Amino acid sequence: MSVTIGFAVEGMSCGHCEKTVSAELSGVPGVTGVTADAKAGRVAVSAEHALDEELVRRAVDEAGFTLVGRV
Repeated sequence: MSVTIGFAVEGMSCGHCEKTVSAELSGVPGVTGVTADAKAGRVAVSAEHALDEELVRRAVDEAGFTLVGRV
């Protein structure tokens, strides 16, 4: 079963930001795809199963941005 979860992320402003966040989130276990939209300040994460939001938060923090929450 695949799920897609939307997250609000603060601090993204360009394509490089989108790539950085996507790369970090792609390393979270179970993640199968990431689509980041800097202009909207959102990230859609596709995964094999529901994700531990704390793991998502850590990945976004590692990329240098702030996870606001689900959208």
